[in-house]
Amino acid sequence: MTNNDILRRLRYIFDLADTKIVSIFGLAGSEIETAEVTAWLKKDDDPWFKSCPDIKMATFLNGLIVARRGKKDGPAPIAEKQLNNNMVLRKLKIAMDFKSDDIQAVLQLAGLTISDHELSALFRKKGHKHYRECKDQILRNFLEGLRHKYRP
Repeated sequence: MTNNDILRRLRYIFDLADTKIVSIFGLAGSEIETAEVTAWLKKDDDPWFKSCPDIKMATFLNGLIVARRGKKDGPAPIAEKQLNNNMVLRKLKIAMDFKSDDIQAVLQLAGLTISDHELSALFRKKGHKHYRECKDQILRNFLEGLRHKYRP
């Protein structure tokens, strides 16, 4: 999934206006223009469309964590320069304060069933022998489940 698609879906799920998205970036310590957010939310074939870089998406997800869970003591987390579906899923899990049962319930809402072992493999470190890459289908179904939960 592209960062733009993830951002569009999260915007719809949580009913975020462009100005709210800008304020979420601010919670992560990043200044961003509303016009830039608007360009990221355009359809892919729109002439004003711009691709959302990984570092900006990671910053948005860090800000979403702060917006939903509150600011943590200590230094703010540094946004990753490279982002993959596993990291996006992990950051959404943290932001939503989900346990593995909650994630499985959300995936069930979208019609996807995965075992505890398959789920835990998605959250392992990349070098671990049981690490499993989070495919687009799992992330897409997770976001669809969130939509069913928060915007029925």
